Amino acid sequence: MESDFRQELWNLPNILSLVRIGASPLLILLLLSPGRTLSIIAAFIFLAVCLTDWLDGYLARTRGSVTSLGKFLDPLADKLLIVTALIMLISLERVPAWMVALIVSREIAVTGLRTMAVRSGIVIGATWLGKLKTVSQIAAITALLLHYELWGVDFQLLGEWLIWLALVVTIWSGVDYFVRFFRKTLTHNPPDVQ
Repeated sequence: MESDFRQELWNLPNILSLVRIGASPLLILLLLSPGRTLSIIAAFIFLAVCLTDWLDGYLARTRGSVTSLGKFLDPLADKLLIVTALIMLISLERVPAWMVALIVSREIAVTGLRTMAVRSGIVIGATWLGKLKTVSQIAAITALLLHYELWGVDFQLLGEWLIWLALVVTIWSGVDYFVRFFRKTLTHNPPDVQ
């Protein structure tokens, strides 16, 4: 039993998820008092680690190494990384706290709804909207981490525009998820008609 867990834990997709989890404290350290150099390093680490999300999913599917632990670790790593970066950006006054509160609230609400769906035997698949949400959040956070004017681009201004886009898509995808859940709930357990 213990060796099965070890084998499941130490497959490559799960190791990549663990790397994403480990990157969160590193981001915190880099963003405690960042200047230009540490901001750039934090942005590149954040972006590189976010790209491992696609890679671990691809490897798990193509190698047939999808595991229960991986299904738990992957979304946990994603949310931990995004939320950590957003909270650190609040402390640096690069993003408003109310925006972060809305984004994090959506993530918690959808995670809770997913748990309810699984317990009810309802499958709600990912959509292009969820993927767009993730990409828009990563793009906004990367720009806000870069923050400074680099290569002729004002990354703080770009990040401010992108975080608005990410906020809209995040809320839209959350509403879409709830609507699809309640539609499936009604068709899964239709109400008694008298």
